[in-house]
Amino acid sequence: SEEGVVQVFRPRDGAPALVGVVGPLQLDVLKARLDAEYSLPVEFEVSEFQLARWISSDDRKKLDAFIAANGSGVADDVDGDPVFLARNEFYLGYTKERAEGIVFSSIKDVKKST
Repeated sequence: SEEGVVQVFRPRDGAPALVGVVGPLQLDVLKARLDAEYSLPVEFEVSEFQLARWISSDDRKKLDAFIAANGSGVADDVDGDPVFLARNEFYLGYTKERAEGIVFSSIKDVKKST
């Protein structure tokens, strides 16, 4: 993500949508804009997740198996592309070490998504 970018993720386990931002100031800006421009008051809650990584693989079966094994930590972005949500850097690293054939990207590869 770049500064100023807000992402929306829809967890595959049916949990409410998550708003991803670079820093907490972005939430304040989003909240103010939604209220000022749409008269839509919103409240945000802190999520258990701190990091989001787009996931992909050249092997569809490996990707499907990873998603199935990590269901509560996988969401879809606005384009329907899978994103792994991690609680912290340690958990992300731990998961990456055990996810053979899965690529974790901090920036979405728009060429692959189109």
